[in-house]
Amino acid sequence: MHRVFKRIVIVASLALGAAAIGQEATANGFSNIGWQSVMGIVQANAVVGSGTGAVTGGPSPWWVQSGRANVNPDNGIVHFEVHGLVLAVGNSIGTPGPVLQVKGTLVCDTDGSATGGNSVIVDTPLVDLDDQGNARFNGVLGPLPAACISEPDIAFFVRTGTGRWIANGAVLQ
Repeated sequence: MHRVFKRIVIVASLALGAAAIGQEATANGFSNIGWQSVMGIVQANAVVGSGTGAVTGGPSPWWVQSGRANVNPDNGIVHFEVHGLVLAVGNSIGTPGPVLQVKGTLVCDTDGSATGGNSVIVDTPLVDLDDQGNARFNGVLGPLPAACISEPDIAFFVRTGTGRWIANGAVLQ
């Protein structure tokens, strides 16, 4: 019962925090795109996006304790954080294994309908992933491509330095 209550409190806190971020963005005239949580990849080698903008998932399932991502398309400010991003199988289960750095990735126009069949990829720089699976990025990527602003089919991923995605944003706001 205690675990269930704790999870409810965490989910409610994330929702209130996301609402506050959204209100702040509206008050400043910006319209943020946000993902309320981040979850680890379940199906190994899954592909999202199309054409040259497709990204392929890692070869193993991953788990994320918590995370979130926000993008301001008006000014290119990106924030993401993950906590407890760890392998869910194998001899390195419960650790990040050999992954030392990750990057945030937007895949815009996932079906390629507005960009001639190719999704558009926007990456943050690589950031360190610590031994507990925690990573954070705050920065300005500059003006985002039109497909990231005008198309409703946009996805957020956490990828390794080799480009394989191991976690994704969930519950798009």
